[in-house]
Amino acid sequence: MNLQRPILVISLDFELHWGRFDKYSLEEHQGYYEGTLQAIPRILELFEKHQIHATWATVGMLLAKDWEEWTHYSPALLPGYVNSNYSAYHWAINKPNLKGLFAPELALKVSQTPGQEMASHSFAHYYAMESGASKESFQADLMASKKITKDKLGKDPVSLVFPRNQYDPQIIQSASEVGFKNFRTNPEDWFWKNTVEETLLKKIFRTGDTLYPLGKTSSYESPEVYGDICKIPASRLLRPYRKGSIFNPTRIKRIKSEIRAACKQNQVYHLWWHPHNFGHYPMENLKVLEELLEFIDEMKATSGLESKTMEELAKIMFETIEKEKSSDQNISVN
Repeated sequence: MNLQRPILVISLDFELHWGRFDKYSLEEHQGYYEGTLQAIPRILELFEKHQIHATWATVGMLLAKDWEEWTHYSPALLPGYVNSNYSAYHWAINKPNLKGLFAPELALKVSQTPGQEMASHSFAHYYAMESGASKESFQADLMASKKITKDKLGKDPVSLVFPRNQYDPQIIQSASEVGFKNFRTNPEDWFWKNTVEETLLKKIFRTGDTLYPLGKTSSYESPEVYGDICKIPASRLLRPYRKGSIFNPTRIKRIKSEIRAACKQNQVYHLWWHPHNFGHYPMENLKVLEELLEFIDEMKATSGLESKTMEELAKIMFETIEKEKSSDQNISVN
């Protein structure tokens, strides 16, 4: 199904340390999160200036104002991971209130910026395919995410990004059952599949593909719809600026060429990143983003490129399907 015009989707995994607790030290990354918290308002300014619609897939825990509120919103049924290191609840025992954990005021600023969608990245950065995860605890986590987002921001999230992209058909169905209407997936390339089992070769190919074509075409005609939920694949990860790297301009040039190709074919291009990717060298990363958004402005003017959130794109898909069904019914009657 061709949507008859090119569409740009931007989604951000707004997780701060909740997406990294099992890999990095909170205490050793305070400067990193300080840079992140300073960069996010600037990202919002650029989005508003360039009329960019974006989806912020937010870990519910960061919406709490403190540990007391964190406890209040935590679900009664917690994940029973075999490896307890995957549990945010286990990690959080006796942790101080440092930068990188709670940012409700910043999340409110995001939600109040025109064109921004507040989506879910689960409540506790839930790893849905790790040993010990269950449908019941996963759905309890998603409901906690919905409740805190509704209470704090007045929004009921309908878009979902699975942490570490861990999902299967049963997990997708579980998300649909509690009210999610769309979700993001990794690109279709082999080196983005089965994220539970990471290998060095996959990482090498993922990095290389940001510079040179090593996988499939990054854009696509339209998302796929499975019953009541829409699958919206990612196209490209916007990797952060690296000091002294000769590849910084090459990565942006590749993204521009992919967006240009998507415009020629009236296809969807889905760019994503983590706001904390701007934690190191925030000014340099913001400069790169502004350059990219200026290029997107050109594509809007010359190729009719439209900026949509995940929710908006899914709505277009559902409406298109309903129109086609209605048209088919009319043809059958006549």
